[in-house]
Amino acid sequence: MKATVTWTGGMSFAGKPDSGHTVVMDSSPDFGGENKGARPMELLLLGMGGCTSIDVMNILNKARQNVTACVAEMSAERAETEPKVFTRIHVHFKITGTNVEAKRVERAIELSAEKYCSASIMLGQTAEITHDFEILEA
Repeated sequence: MKATVTWTGGMSFAGKPDSGHTVVMDSSPDFGGENKGARPMELLLLGMGGCTSIDVMNILNKARQNVTACVAEMSAERAETEPKVFTRIHVHFKITGTNVEAKRVERAIELSAEKYCSASIMLGQTAEITHDFEILEA
């Protein structure tokens, strides 16, 4: 995997990975940025959310669960001193569908967290990661 990050002025940068999709990053105004894009740490959190959500949906689809929506709401805390790594991350899944089995959702989240989600496992080296979920009937 390769990626390029190019300065676009001020404290703004354009990131372009192998897939070719450009992501705009910027720092906060108090750090000289202009709020033109996501902060890099926000992208790490989003990356983890995307990684675990893909896993969960893939596992639930294989388990023939009738899921019509999946939302991962994430909250994170960071260390107060440099480096300000994530120290806690919580993921709350909202799974909507018809007759979705709680044991299947619980197992999908567990498999993602412990075996499949590279981003979660990597961030778990510095952060305590917790999960919970709710099932909403469609």
